[in-house]
Amino acid sequence: MERKTAPRDAILKTLSEAPGPLTPGEIHERAGQLHPTLGLATVYRNINRLEEKGDVVAVHLPEDPPRYEPAGRAHHHHFRCRECGHVFELEGECPVAILQGVTLPGGFRVEDHELTLYGICSDCQEA
Repeated sequence: MERKTAPRDAILKTLSEAPGPLTPGEIHERAGQLHPTLGLATVYRNINRLEEKGDVVAVHLPEDPPRYEPAGRAHHHHFRCRECGHVFELEGECPVAILQGVTLPGGFRVEDHELTLYGICSDCQEA
């Protein structure tokens, strides 16, 4: 049984409260507010352990380093702001179900996908 640690708790709390998946650097910055002595190497080490245990999952966006979010969330898509670089989770119905049988040729079946929309977030539009 793995012991509970303050750094791991700070990382998990940070990920659960984030509006979208975070890079290790973003986790370090935000979790450091909860645990001021948290080092970047500790963040990487804990992310690896949490991913191995299935507590967090990696999100791979094109041309981006891996980002992480808590495991067990329902299927969802992401929006990446081209101004600030933040990534947000999108809620709503998945468009892939609509594509099957309409756009995809007969006999094709989608087994997995990732959808990322790119644009400008509301905060950046106001700035």
